[in-house]
Amino acid sequence: MDLLAWYSEPKTSQPMLIYFHGNSFDIGERAYRIQRYINNGWGVLLLAWRGYSGNLGKPTERNLYIDGETAIKWIIDNLNYDYENLIIYGESLGCAVAVELGTRYKFKSIILEAPFTSAPDIARKRYKIYPVKYLVLDKFDNYSKIDKILSPVLIISGTKDEVIPHSHSKKLYLKSNNPKKNLFVDDGMHNNLYDFNIDKEVIIFNS
Repeated sequence: MDLLAWYSEPKTSQPMLIYFHGNSFDIGERAYRIQRYINNGWGVLLLAWRGYSGNLGKPTERNLYIDGETAIKWIIDNLNYDYENLIIYGESLGCAVAVELGTRYKFKSIILEAPFTSAPDIARKRYKIYPVKYLVLDKFDNYSKIDKILSPVLIISGTKDEVIPHSHSKKLYLKSNNPKKNLFVDDGMHNNLYDFNIDKEVIIFNS
């Protein structure tokens, strides 16, 4: 299966950031974000999931993990990078892929923006009267995996996130292993964190 992706070549000796976007986004809507890393000299691969941005297929949990790993393998096989020069950036839904792959490989770092503990936890908040842990097919159980990540972790969240409660990030941060760091943005919401220039912290974390 072919997947749409945007690639920008890095400057010499700069890392490569692989960006896993969130739900309900076309990759064009994330261009302004990755441009900040390109301006810093980093390489960037912005992947569109199957079922997004015109790609065929269904974005199931299993399929998203396959898509993310395929993107990483493409970088490794074609651009002469090793895993420890890759920065894996997950945004919202994309955090689940970053966490899963972070348990398989050791990267330069894992960046989690607006992560969630699990899909059932999100569903339970919205549909309190249903036994959602039995009904949600895709679990995306980040909480059970977060302490198995092999790389340094930066967790970013807005304290006023209206989609994924900020408490999810706090729980994940407490369970994650060192080295780790958090950036909890006062008044930050789900989709406005780049208004607070969080890219600067991402760059510093990887310096």
